[in-house]
Amino acid sequence: MKTKLIDRLRPLMLGALLLGSAAHAEVRPLDRVVAIVDNDVVMQSQLDQRVREVQQTIAKRGAEVPPADVLQQQVLERLIVENLQLQIGDRSGIRITDEDLNQAMGTIAQRNGMSLDQFRAALAHDGLSYDAARDQVRREMIISRVRQRRVGERIQVSEQEVKNFLASDLGKMQISEEFHLANILTPTPENANSEAIQAAAKQSQDIYDQLKRGADFGQMAIAKSSSDNALEGGDMGWRKAAQLPPPFDKLLGTLSAGDVTQPIRTPGGFIILKVLEKRGGETQTKDEVHVRHILIKPTEIRSDEETHRLADRLYDRIKNGEDFGELAKSFSEDPGSALNGGDLNWVDPNSLVPEFRQVMNETPVNTVSKPFRSQFGWHILEVLGRRATDNTEQAREQQAMNVLRNRKYDEELQSWLRQIRDEAYVEIKLPGADQAAQ
Repeated sequence: MKTKLIDRLRPLMLGALLLGSAAHAEVRPLDRVVAIVDNDVVMQSQLDQRVREVQQTIAKRGAEVPPADVLQQQVLERLIVENLQLQIGDRSGIRITDEDLNQAMGTIAQRNGMSLDQFRAALAHDGLSYDAARDQVRREMIISRVRQRRVGERIQVSEQEVKNFLASDLGKMQISEEFHLANILTPTPENANSEAIQAAAKQSQDIYDQLKRGADFGQMAIAKSSSDNALEGGDMGWRKAAQLPPPFDKLLGTLSAGDVTQPIRTPGGFIILKVLEKRGGETQTKDEVHVRHILIKPTEIRSDEETHRLADRLYDRIKNGEDFGELAKSFSEDPGSALNGGDLNWVDPNSLVPEFRQVMNETPVNTVSKPFRSQFGWHILEVLGRRATDNTEQAREQQAMNVLRNRKYDEELQSWLRQIRDEAYVEIKLPGADQAAQ
């Protein structure tokens, strides 16, 4: 039961979460320092616990577990990098409030189909400490906010990059709609003469005519197709148009679900395709919200509680009649909207972080919300309007923007992690390991 619960929880948390829940348990009498990391240390108990967890995970996957000394070095390096990020968070004044932590734990419980009390009981049943799990969630939330500040906020994607990506073959493949396809192949022999080609063309045309008269495509594929998926009714699974050779790549865009193509000559023979389903890429009407906000961030000299109080004072000033836009220009710390009076223009709610989206959806038009917390800081928002619009092109641009941002973020994150590791003072005290200091 314990292993199964951990497996269910792992993808729902920010990182290792419960897997590291016992890493900071009570220090055992024989515990000792295995690494000095700037102003902190990594203990043997932390290392041993994390090594056991990783060994269990690898074993459950059916993979070969690396030698103990190799695995120990890898895990120790991971703990060192985590420790450095937590120290950065501490120096930056990043704090996780009880309210934020309670909300995170409630979300984890909800995603497991439990109430918070049921979640707590399930942890206890599996021999896991709720307090330790809660502390690990807090640590992972700090690391997430550190990365957002140090890495995420400096990622910029230009409009030209988005256009270039959408115009590229890779962009077309990743952004384009997908088709669930089935096929019927009438083959032609290698180096076939004209008579053989004509015979295959006639056979394929006869199949097409039967399909148009109502014959079942799957049954026809089983009976007539020479494709390797014939016994599956010709089912090819989901494909993007860009993954198919001409002229199928352009032809599919003109077809609807249920449509069948005429026989098309390919090097291997004549192929008939049927579109079973389509997803993505189609014209969509989506809800949009016109919203503006004021963002106040905790800093090294302003705690989260002080930031909250400042947001409360700004909220009171707005309720007392001061202009929202002018206060946003003076106080908001969102560089993308502050100069515009906090105006985010029309946005897709799904493009926003969950905390912001929830408050925005619950706020009536022309109403100012009370201050609330997200991973970026404390917000006050005002909903200026709502509309439904066809934003297919905008959705594709946003999807391309997300792909490019994620790609840049992954690259920048790895570079930043190497940088903080190289610049840190680290002394390894693990027996048998080379000691290093920087």
